[in-house]
Amino acid sequence: MAYQYRFERVLTVREREKQEAEDRYRDSVDSFEKMAQKLYELLKKKELMEESQTNQIQTGIPVQSLRHGQQFLTNIEKSISYQQKLVVDARTNMQRHEHRLMERNIEVKKYEKIREHDKKRFLAEQEQADRDQMNELSIAQFMNRRNR
Repeated sequence: MAYQYRFERVLTVREREKQEAEDRYRDSVDSFEKMAQKLYELLKKKELMEESQTNQIQTGIPVQSLRHGQQFLTNIEKSISYQQKLVVDARTNMQRHEHRLMERNIEVKKYEKIREHDKKRFLAEQEQADRDQMNELSIAQFMNRRNR
């Protein structure tokens, strides 16, 4: 008799859910990385602009150019603020998906552990049945030899 795990369908469903959770987590990580990279680029652009303005002020710059630069910095700061909110949201989303993935992983491990214990029990019962059958055969052979 072959071993058949009684919760095989449940385990299959849980494994599929785990795989879907892994995919969603991976997507959320990618999204977070893109948002963080965009934030980094904006911060770098702001830093370069401030550095450029400082150098131009030291060498002399027309007031109109200075105003234009300040307006540009103000716009970049607004973009940075908005991007920071997006990064925080993306991080929260990523952490939520990570938590779900961990839950799914625990579920799958539980069913795998149950299967492992169930299979050990099945094999032990199978071995006992084989020993019982061998004992019966030995007794039957002994009785047949004795009756001759």
